Amino acid sequence: MLQKHPEKRVSDMNQRKKPNTITPLLLIMAAVMFAMAIVSLWWNHYVFLVELLVSLGALAAVIVGIVNIKQYLLHVSSEALRSLGEDAKNRIQTIPVPAAILGEEQEIIAVNQAFLTKIAGKASPLGDPIDLYLSAGSPEGLYADFGMDTFVNGNWYITFAVKGKNSSLVYFVDDNKYKVNSDEYILSRPSVALIAFDNKEELERDAEDGEASRISVLVERAIAKWVSSTTGFYKKISGGRYLVIFEERFTQVFVDEKFKILEEIRAIEINDRMSPTISIGIGRGGENLKECEQWAKQALDMALGRGGDQVAVKRGENYQFFGGLSKGVEKRDKVRTRVIAGTLTSHVSNSSTVFIMGHRYSDLDSVGACIGMWSGISKGLHHSAYIVIDRQQTLAKSLVRSFEEAGFESIFKTEDEALDLIDDHSLLIIVDTHSPNFLDAKAVYDKCRRVVVIDHHRMMVNHIDNALVFYHEPYASSACEMTAELVQYLGDCQISRLESEALLSGIMLDTKNFVLRTGVRTFEAAAFLRSKGADTVEVKRLFSNSIDTYKVKYKLVSEAEIFNYCAIACTDSISTPDLRIASAQAADELLGIENVKASFVMYKTGKTTNISARSLGDLNVQVIMEALGGGGHQTMAACQLENTSIEEARERLLSIINELEINKKAEAGKAAG
Repeated sequence: MLQKHPEKRVSDMNQRKKPNTITPLLLIMAAVMFAMAIVSLWWNHYVFLVELLVSLGALAAVIVGIVNIKQYLLHVSSEALRSLGEDAKNRIQTIPVPAAILGEEQEIIAVNQAFLTKIAGKASPLGDPIDLYLSAGSPEGLYADFGMDTFVNGNWYITFAVKGKNSSLVYFVDDNKYKVNSDEYILSRPSVALIAFDNKEELERDAEDGEASRISVLVERAIAKWVSSTTGFYKKISGGRYLVIFEERFTQVFVDEKFKILEEIRAIEINDRMSPTISIGIGRGGENLKECEQWAKQALDMALGRGGDQVAVKRGENYQFFGGLSKGVEKRDKVRTRVIAGTLTSHVSNSSTVFIMGHRYSDLDSVGACIGMWSGISKGLHHSAYIVIDRQQTLAKSLVRSFEEAGFESIFKTEDEALDLIDDHSLLIIVDTHSPNFLDAKAVYDKCRRVVVIDHHRMMVNHIDNALVFYHEPYASSACEMTAELVQYLGDCQISRLESEALLSGIMLDTKNFVLRTGVRTFEAAAFLRSKGADTVEVKRLFSNSIDTYKVKYKLVSEAEIFNYCAIACTDSISTPDLRIASAQAADELLGIENVKASFVMYKTGKTTNISARSLGDLNVQVIMEALGGGGHQTMAACQLENTSIEEARERLLSIINELEINKKAEAGKAAG
């Protein structure tokens, strides 16, 4: 697209002033010196004579300098014209486009009438560096195969240069009409948006008689008003879904204003318990409408996968996200869970062996979900299954140890052991992550051709996209909650007390003992596990720490500082095998401090700086961690910064937090206005 009107820029060559710029200044200085000498005549004759002689000398120097400069320009010009040919002077005047001859130092030594009129504005350009007439880039760009674009006196030109022996010929080809048409073509390209009314069913289910239709009307009216600000149109597809098509120029406007439509929808008054929210997926910059529509579908899936109440804009392989302030809307019905269980049962029956794997540095939620899926498949579907885990790096060693002591040591396989057992009909079930970069055994994923994903974290751009089943519920409290629901539909559920406690421990970990991100289904899953014999006292023992871990946790807490309602603790001197556990627990503990909305604990492992982030829901730590290359959930996230010091990571984190605070204040100011 067209750039904004560029201003003339002055390069280092401006140190070589043209003669008609220097001459007036030198003449004024000489005149002032003569005036001072005349004044001195009434004061002191000797001073008058000295100043008179100095003034005459200065005037002579000015005259000699001007003569020399003019002779230089005449010499260079004649040499340049001679190198370009005897009739170069006549030819430059006959060139129909603005043209100029440059000397060896890229200064202008001759121009044609078109240059004077269209480029220089009828002012003499002799002696000017050519930089003054180039809106961007280095003069070296003039000699490129395709020249360079420049904007002068309200017009666009393609500027070319032909290098001679001692000079160059530069000419400006008027490109304004093409540039304007090209810009208009880009701005008028269509963008496709798909809108989903996130919580339509929930609002209508709780609404009184006649209220349900009013809810849809209010939301649709707000969408219609938003679309009416463009030259596009919208059409209701089905249920709470809408198709919108508008021009690229309006997409950019919406991006600049950060899609205020999200706030307008949230501001609709329905009831005290819940506000309506929408999610929007936009495809822009595609080769045709079909490609834009495909991108819009992918963008909407991404927005919904991140919890809804946000906009995802897709252009090629790149995404932009806006909004995402609300918590995910819990879906109370379990129809999808039952359908997923049926599909999973079919895939398991067609597999030779099933492998179950969580994320790197697996915790109680990851390992608990693995154990739950193993129980459902091996006992409910009577099919062989194994859990792939790195025993040295897992943070749930107490849970793994309890199963090994109970005689289930054979169900756990290392990466190498699993690789030896995998064949073309093996099935890999990944739980508690959907990113290929965070897997406990990446080689196992690479070798398995058939993959199933079960996760509750908000969708990341770099996610597993070749899964047979992608069971993703960002509103769920934990992967263990999702697994506890699934196993009830996997054959004849025979989950034991030990397996129930493993699942319950994962739920308790991610909900902070049923405080954060708990919904109706969270308690239903916990009740089911309790009915299967889960003992809360035994679950509590799985959270027990060594005295060293306990000391490290409180050392981190004691050294924390508060910045913009965020507690930040850093350490690069503590070395203990359970540092990851202590850091995560310290982040949880810091949330108990008054006026702390989020906590961040930073620690080193080798050359990597790790950050554990937690919040109570007022601040979306997932957005902050994503800005640093990590991810997670609204209230629990993390990231790893390779080859980064604690100080560098801290500065980057503070910068992001500060930027979020500034944006928040700006939005609050606009709302108040």
